[in-house]
Amino acid sequence: MTNGGKDYKIPDWTIMSLLQIASLLIVLAGAFGAINYLFLKLPSAIGILVVALIASFAVIATDALFPALTVEENIRAQVLELEFSEALLEGMLGLLLFAGALHVKLSDLRKAWLVILLMATIGVGLSTTIVGFGFHWLTGMPIMIALVFGALISPTDPVAVLGVLRQADLQKSLETKIAGESLFNDGVGYVVFLVLVGLAFPTGDDHHAAGLGDAAKLFFQEALGGAILGIVLGWLTFRVMRRIDDYSLEVLITLGLAFGGYELAVFLHVSAPIMAVCAGLLIGDIGARHGMSEETRKYVEAFWKLIDEILNAVLFLMIGFEVFAVAFDFDFLVTGCMAIALALFARLVAVSVPVLMLKPFRDFSDGVITIMTWGGLKGGISVALALSLPEGDWKPLILTSTYIVVVFSIIVQGLTVTRLAERVGRAPELPDS
Repeated sequence: MTNGGKDYKIPDWTIMSLLQIASLLIVLAGAFGAINYLFLKLPSAIGILVVALIASFAVIATDALFPALTVEENIRAQVLELEFSEALLEGMLGLLLFAGALHVKLSDLRKAWLVILLMATIGVGLSTTIVGFGFHWLTGMPIMIALVFGALISPTDPVAVLGVLRQADLQKSLETKIAGESLFNDGVGYVVFLVLVGLAFPTGDDHHAAGLGDAAKLFFQEALGGAILGIVLGWLTFRVMRRIDDYSLEVLITLGLAFGGYELAVFLHVSAPIMAVCAGLLIGDIGARHGMSEETRKYVEAFWKLIDEILNAVLFLMIGFEVFAVAFDFDFLVTGCMAIALALFARLVAVSVPVLMLKPFRDFSDGVITIMTWGGLKGGISVALALSLPEGDWKPLILTSTYIVVVFSIIVQGLTVTRLAERVGRAPELPDS
């Protein structure tokens, strides 16, 4: 295992089974959640992240004072062994996106579909370009690798957004629009990331883009393929559920859709995140209204809300512990702080351009750009994508900068979005599109 050029050997006694790791994460998430509830009283997900960071820095400080203990080295080795990127991108992400989409209604999305579409396409493209060229100028990093950083840091993370906005007491309409935009720009951003990684780190693999033609083909294969697969699987599941009136079986079927559909998308090399979002939207709206009894609907909603909250707690805990994977180099920390401003400016442009494009045709509240810029949180997906990059000279800098942007976004933006909404007009409305 390597981190920032250092090698870490994992002692045999620290190697844990998957069940042991899962048990430890659940125990720590519960313990840290209780500490937050009793003392910090922050929103649940943010509180767990803060407690995890405090615990991590306490371990680092203890190891600095008593280096013979080698506690930090052992924990760092275990965190690196955990494979956060694989655990999130190939395990938790499908459930989290499905659960998030399940609670967003298509009728609400229709009111702002054009704004959401533009932000998830043009907005992601603009943000990726701005961050990429800006990071290239700041660091001297090759432009294609800098654009990869732009792609992984540009999408807002629906997991972070939904986890924080649920505690923010915003009007349902604005929460739906921010969450809906986040769900879709996350899927598109992930596809853009895959395309740019193929261009920046060509491997000869048929499933990675090696040229612009291959990149365009990969983009449409991933994005359209994922959407079509999600709609087809969601529709088939809905047709089956219409013929069943057994809430426990129907809950199990939705769980199978989330797990099986995500893995099928990975196998078919289409966008699994977009598949999960499309399937979740269809089941959460059409499926809930026409394919479930009232009793089943209550159980399905309660089950997925609980899954969402538990996985959110575990995910934010894991983000807190990923500080052990970060290279604490002064220059990296300074670059990471500058990356915060760069990411916020790129987000501002990504929100403003679609709004200004549509402004001649409809009215917008003055607070829309402000709220959607500050409420566009980054999260675990960005960290996971950074960790998934091939090893190289620039990876430690990208990982450190990503981590700093994500932690700032979740803690600072997440804790202030409610007060900002109150100041600019308490949940300004996006017009129907």
